[in-house]
Amino acid sequence: MEKENSIEYKVYGKYALFTDPLTKTGGEKMTYSIPTYQALKGITESIYWKPTIIWVIDECRIMKQIQTESKGMRPIKYQGGNDLASYTYLKDVEYHVKAHFVWNENRPDLIDDRNENKHYDISRRMVERGGRRDIFLGTRECQGYVEPCGLMEGKGAYDGMDLSFGMMVHGITYPDEAVRENEKGFMTTRLWNASMKNGILHFPKPEECEIRRVIHPMPIKAFDETNFLGLKEFEGGGVFGLD
Repeated sequence: MEKENSIEYKVYGKYALFTDPLTKTGGEKMTYSIPTYQALKGITESIYWKPTIIWVIDECRIMKQIQTESKGMRPIKYQGGNDLASYTYLKDVEYHVKAHFVWNENRPDLIDDRNENKHYDISRRMVERGGRRDIFLGTRECQGYVEPCGLMEGKGAYDGMDLSFGMMVHGITYPDEAVRENEKGFMTTRLWNASMKNGILHFPKPEECEIRRVIHPMPIKAFDETNFLGLKEFEGGGVFGLD
């Protein structure tokens, strides 16, 4: 029997922009053909997240035909003036996603919050309500919507098809999620050879990506009294036992 730490949902929207970092120079943006692991992880965290858990994206089923649309955009220039840039978006997208959570072993201070049934029940309810926070498909101007849905429900545009998308960004490993000892305390980027089997993206786990690079040092955010100073002042010191 599958453990109760897994959720399935569909996410959809009019547009999506899963940006290839190499195309950001000069203000131009070009989307990948498929969502990145990190984008789907961000969507799942918008549904429900706590520092106690780490969401792992298992599979993503592409439900609609991959099609793009280019738009002329005027990005903000903080030095004044404006330029015309071309952004290429995915159009009319829908994905079925399966994800599960694991405990964040880098946060032993939150061990008392490791209640699998609690986090599963909350995450399931949040899927039914469309998420706790706004859902974005890669970037803020691409609004997304979440509904409960099984991974294999409905007919997908690429059912029975295998496709390769080449090398693309898998995601970012932050210090509090690092598994490899040499990456703890650092921010790391990951790449993978993306491929679709029978219309489904089967993502490797972050620690399984062999192509990776440590970017720069980054400390783990501490959840201590300093995070609640505003509440402490508002409540006169009587909240969370900080008086």
